[in-house]
Amino acid sequence: MVVNLEGHLHAWDGTCTHEEADLSTGFMLGDRITCPLHLSQFDLHTGQAVNPPATEPLKKYNVKVENDQVYVELD
Repeated sequence: MVVNLEGHLHAWDGTCTHEEADLSTGFMLGDRITCPLHLSQFDLHTGQAVNPPATEPLKKYNVKVENDQVYVELD
């Protein structure tokens, strides 16, 4: 999952760390993404879980922009 926050790109694993729900079907408000399943929120600057039931942070990936192309380094 790649998000643009104030002109900075961040890449995160797009799966909730609580019940493996797809965060792309949730909703984003400001700098937080909310899981559609149990409403856990994640800070999109840090990846940290903001409220339960999720307690583990999202996995972060490196992002590079080159010639108007966005590249995400996956492990």
